[in-house]
Amino acid sequence: MDRPAPDPDRLIVTPVLGMVGASSGGFMAGLLGGSGATAFSVWSSLVTVAGVLVLLGIYGSIVRRIA
Repeated sequence: MDRPAPDPDRLIVTPVLGMVGASSGGFMAGLLGGSGATAFSVWSSLVTVAGVLVLLGIYGSIVRRIA
């Protein structure tokens, strides 16, 4: 089984995607009528994790198409 090539940008890209995904998850939850990510709570954690997962999925599909 081949190992993937090392990605030197991952130390920068991953935290940036996490921050942008968490912010966009909170923004989208606010647009849909929820409270978004307003404080440290279970709801805020779920909203931010959902935003990050969606953004990472989009990023992964883009990177796979390019490679």
